[in-house]
Amino acid sequence: MTKRIVIAIDGPAGAGKSTIARAIARRLGFVYIDTGAMYRAVALWALRTGVSESDMHRLEQLATAADISFVPGSNSVLLNGEDVTEIIRTPEVAAFASKISTVGAVRRALVEKQRKMAAEASVVMEGRDIGSVVFPDAQVKIFLDADPSIRTDRRVRELSQSGASADRTATAEEIGERDRRDRTRNESPMVQAPDAVYLDTSGLSLEEVEEAILKLVRERTSNGKEYSR
Repeated sequence: MTKRIVIAIDGPAGAGKSTIARAIARRLGFVYIDTGAMYRAVALWALRTGVSESDMHRLEQLATAADISFVPGSNSVLLNGEDVTEIIRTPEVAAFASKISTVGAVRRALVEKQRKMAAEASVVMEGRDIGSVVFPDAQVKIFLDADPSIRTDRRVRELSQSGASADRTATAEEIGERDRRDRTRNESPMVQAPDAVYLDTSGLSLEEVEEAILKLVRERTSNGKEYSR
């Protein structure tokens, strides 16, 4: 009997989670789920409707009602049927998403959605608490990390490529603040799950990281034969 596979990739901002998760999903034919994009989508909706970061009840309502989906084979993110792929990457949305991600009710609403997604297909899911909270029983757990200076450089390059402002000092401060917030929040703080494999990507190429994870997938899932897409 085939079974669904969950590959959980956690780690701080700029560690390479999104790039790696997309590559792994493409290689295996799994669905790629960017949980950060889900928080950004809710943040975008809140900003558009004037909901304050302190209005936890309304934020919970938005998170529960949001219809968030990912287009297979692409990087597209849909919010209530609208393609919001580009707009959720703006600094304003990112900053608001980081704040509302500390709201327990928002996290619980989105975790429920994430678990439903994984019930329907084998997935590669990346975020901050996938292996520790969302899928503690995931077959494959990775904690990606990198030196803070390298993570800053990656974020600056990403911003520049998207045409956004890319001040290195400001970006370093933003990443440092996000790290602090992610690690110290009361609801699902970012931690490495005890059974997650730690992988420092600082000195590794994309191909090297990809192969290391695929090797682990083969080891943990009977050479990848026992799964259902």
